[in-house]
Amino acid sequence: MKILVGDALHEAGIELLRKVADVEVAAGLNEKQLIEKIRSADALLVRSKTKVTKNVIQAAKNLKVIGRAGVGVDNIDLEAATKRGIVVVNAPEASSITVAEHTIGLMLAMARKIPFADASLKSGKWEKKKFVGIELRGKVLGVIGLGRIGTQVVAKAKAFGMQILVYDPYISEKLAMDLGVKISDLDEVIKNSDFITLHVPLTEQTKRMIGKKEIEKMKKGAFIINCARGGTVDEKALYEGLKSGKIAGAALDVFEKEPPLESPLLKLENIVVTPHLGASTEEAQRYASVIACEEVIRTLKNEAPRNVVNMPVFSQEVLEKLRGYLPLAESLGKFSIQLLKGRISDVSITYCGRLLEVEELKVLTNAALRGLLSPILSESVNLLNAPIVAKNRGVRVTEGRREESEKFSSLIILKVKADGEETEVRGTLLGEEAKIVGIDGYSLDLAPRGEILLVKHEDRPGTIGKVATSLGKRKINIATMQVGRKEAGGTQLMVLTVDQQISKEVLRTVSKIKGVRRAMAVEL
Repeated sequence: MKILVGDALHEAGIELLRKVADVEVAAGLNEKQLIEKIRSADALLVRSKTKVTKNVIQAAKNLKVIGRAGVGVDNIDLEAATKRGIVVVNAPEASSITVAEHTIGLMLAMARKIPFADASLKSGKWEKKKFVGIELRGKVLGVIGLGRIGTQVVAKAKAFGMQILVYDPYISEKLAMDLGVKISDLDEVIKNSDFITLHVPLTEQTKRMIGKKEIEKMKKGAFIINCARGGTVDEKALYEGLKSGKIAGAALDVFEKEPPLESPLLKLENIVVTPHLGASTEEAQRYASVIACEEVIRTLKNEAPRNVVNMPVFSQEVLEKLRGYLPLAESLGKFSIQLLKGRISDVSITYCGRLLEVEELKVLTNAALRGLLSPILSESVNLLNAPIVAKNRGVRVTEGRREESEKFSSLIILKVKADGEETEVRGTLLGEEAKIVGIDGYSLDLAPRGEILLVKHEDRPGTIGKVATSLGKRKINIATMQVGRKEAGGTQLMVLTVDQQISKEVLRTVSKIKGVRRAMAVEL
């Protein structure tokens, strides 16, 4: 066997690889060079620098597994890997403690003005009175996202005597009680926290989740820390907040554009910045290398790895039978979570028709859970750990089967409850194309991709036209439109696919149209 290492990894992991295969370390390759090297490789190990593109994956004739020594897999084309049956594994737990420690370090640096005092003294000044700080004891820490890293931050912050507020739609009351934290909605966390720290992935739901409106709601003199992902904080709004004094200080390890050398934030005196160092410790680098290499070795030996990002290891026969249903199930999950607000309590998934011919349907349930849980959790949710992640957050999952599949040869019915709300989404394959064929009892024929606007409205003349006109005024082009109703004079569901992203402002405008009861945007 041959294993190609495309980035600089800690030697501890490479030593493990050398015990089972021929190893070639070739860091710094461009796409063309990587394509040449990958043709005969059975496995590929990378960090974040090497881009494992669709072209690279298609050129790999023998590739069975791709290992990422770290958490994020943005540099790997997961869809292309999955279609080729290539397993992608990572090391999600490797940097949890390291990033949490960096978060606490930045918090202390701001509270005690350490970097500014250091720079002042080194410039020949003795400005003791200028750098009076504050204690962490008794302050309220708002934690947005309680995955592996957020949990570590909570444990360390409690040692300083801080009070903890947590915003995480998936966290259970029991886990919150065990950790000694209070679950709150996002507004409550923002309004009542002295320090706010983010630990969420960058998704459409979390993009610029801390913006101008959120900063206006904060306490005067609050602090913001971001060691999660660049883009979760609106840097323009942050700049204005820091400059005006509304925010006392900020500490950033990640940025919308990296390196942020032209950012006006770097010119401010009340911000602490580091060049994406969250996971940069000797221990974390060693741990990430060892974990990723162990996962690659397990996969090559046909053993079950623990940190599969795209799919579990199962027989080729089952893979062929479920190939189209895996992305369908995940899409149903992604679709459902965008229709709901609050914490998920129950998930029910029912398989109908020809799907009953396949015994190993658990993987489809896991795919649906991955779609539900991934959009907001910073920890890696994959097809193996999805049920555990759901259980840890108090989500009850039930699975059922029935022979009757209505007018379809097969059908997946996903029901999700969250804080008193419930939604039901139905999907099938028509030929090889995935389709959503039902939403909350309304029949339709919808391809689960792109930008989608759903409008529930009264069954009255003119409403549909008003919605379309409103979108047109905002230069949003409608690609397709479907309208369904259960009974005349009741509530209709209008489903539109559009060519532009639906902003919160557009949703608010559509919601104000007379007769509209609710407007929702979904991005797949």
